[in-house]
Amino acid sequence: MTHVLQNVVFPLDRDPDLLPLYADPETWSVIDEEPVRVSNRAHLGNILGRTQARIVAGRRVSLGTYFNAFPASYWQHWTSVREVRLTVRTTGPATILVYRSNGAGTKQRVATREVTGDAVTSFDLSLTEYAGGGWIWFDVVADEKSAVLEGAQWTTEQEPVRTGKASLGITTYNKPDYCVDTLRALADAPDALELVDRVFLIDQGTQLVADQEGYDDVAARLGETLQVIRQPNLGGSGGFSRSMHETLQRPESDFVQLLDDDVRLEPESLRRSIVFARFATKPTLVGGHMFDLLDRPKLHGWAEVVDEHPFMWRNLYQEEMPHDFGVANLRQSPLLHMRMDADYNGWWMCLIPVEAIREVGLSLPAFIKWDDAEFCLRAGEAGYPTVSLPGVALWHVSWVNKDDTIDWQAYFHARNRIVAGLLHSNAPRGGRLIEHSRRVDLKHLMMMQYYPVALRLQALRDVLSGPEHMRANLATAMPAARALAADFPETIIHRDPSVVLHSRHGRQVFARRKMHDFDSPTGLALRIFTARTLLAHWLHRPDPANVAQPEVEFSKGDAHWWRVPAFDSALVSSADGSGKNVYTRDRRKYRQMLFESVRLHRRLRRRWPQLQQQYRSALPGLVSDASWQKIFEERA
Repeated sequence: MTHVLQNVVFPLDRDPDLLPLYADPETWSVIDEEPVRVSNRAHLGNILGRTQARIVAGRRVSLGTYFNAFPASYWQHWTSVREVRLTVRTTGPATILVYRSNGAGTKQRVATREVTGDAVTSFDLSLTEYAGGGWIWFDVVADEKSAVLEGAQWTTEQEPVRTGKASLGITTYNKPDYCVDTLRALADAPDALELVDRVFLIDQGTQLVADQEGYDDVAARLGETLQVIRQPNLGGSGGFSRSMHETLQRPESDFVQLLDDDVRLEPESLRRSIVFARFATKPTLVGGHMFDLLDRPKLHGWAEVVDEHPFMWRNLYQEEMPHDFGVANLRQSPLLHMRMDADYNGWWMCLIPVEAIREVGLSLPAFIKWDDAEFCLRAGEAGYPTVSLPGVALWHVSWVNKDDTIDWQAYFHARNRIVAGLLHSNAPRGGRLIEHSRRVDLKHLMMMQYYPVALRLQALRDVLSGPEHMRANLATAMPAARALAADFPETIIHRDPSVVLHSRHGRQVFARRKMHDFDSPTGLALRIFTARTLLAHWLHRPDPANVAQPEVEFSKGDAHWWRVPAFDSALVSSADGSGKNVYTRDRRKYRQMLFESVRLHRRLRRRWPQLQQQYRSALPGLVSDASWQKIFEERA
């Protein structure tokens, strides 16, 4: 039996920014080791349909792109498939050229065929030379007349290890328009929908998806496949755990595919993730990459890991991310030809085998932050790896215009990172985690950001109280954190156009630098700077004039921890640019919070072994299906 591993597809939207992810009709060169576009021949008019494209006479189009190249190294490493067939259907005179790459991105020709008329051309390709990385793709060159690529598929005759379907779990809070668009994309993609058992839409908001325009029509189209479940806001962890719980009751489902709500879905990615999981030699979590919904050719992460000693998440090759495919396409990006192994994948799109859930449990009751990373680490320790699969992706609102480390989410960043460290870190007393956490407090205090420090201190107290607090405050921690903001004037974003705020000494302007290239102090200079700043803020009261009116103004991008502390107050633009925050030095709060941070971190270090034992012993009860079912029933 022939199994389709991957369809060649073209964008659903007529958006020129999307075209480089699907087809590359451009000519490229290299100048000073950087890719340079020599000619741009991309025209949306040549996209004729979901699987069809026109190749204009005398021109060449490469399918060596993010969505249409075949990620050979991942299939070789994670599955037992060793032979694939590329079948290309064309109309008109053309030449089809098949290429492969290795882990260094070096291109090699594999095969060439000339075709005329209505042609169906097949290439049998082996997956035996891609251990370190590499893709396979094809180009189409039109002859003296235009040709049409009617369609192409990557297939295998090998039988999959598993044959079950996937249930989808979408968790939403007041994003009904996005959810209806996602449901509509699914309804319009029968080849993806045939692999779906149920779609569980967990609505935790007050703006209900069922009330959104267009919902009734798409619900009728999906029929019994769609099940909408309402529950109180239990965060991402509560919503996704509900999807896991419901999927466990479905014998037809081998997997649950978790999806965030504020996304745009590529339905072919959904199909590919399920197919890959079916063929994986062992039950495997299959994650999707995240493109920026507001800058659509830009990829924000290829594979994500958790560093052991600071116990902090990051992208592999973080200095190279985000990657803009509008600037350098796949063929011009050698790094992206390497096989990159992940520790975890964000739950904007992550497929999880039901076997893994039955063995390791559901999500930690974390509300948000670290629930995805902790689950993947837990699954990995039990023998269920996570693969962030190229060619599987969606578009999600990125973090470019956000700073959730200084709003109510600071509590969850701090608490859940420490809890995940207690559960999974093998470094003595968490390695550098506690030291790093204390430094984060110091930076906030020096920048006059007292609200996030108050939240982080509460997070430390809760961690020290023991693991049961996570279940107890699952529904209350977020409202409590948001309510606390009223005690901190710095949280007010001033947007009133009739009251324009100005600083006494104007805006501080700094030379623009490359990303990841800062003028921050390091080494001995850093220690001297920190000591002087901490001492100055401890001893000296702010000038009353600077309390009455901000001393200086910073743009958000310039308001770094080594610049702001030199002033008594600062006017700083908000992350989204909608207004400005006023940060004012408060010696009393500073002293109290600095003392409390030092005290709590010392206590955490001293009690780390005891807490580690407590949290690890409590984990099975916190994440069990029975525990979550009780939570759902109590909050029904």
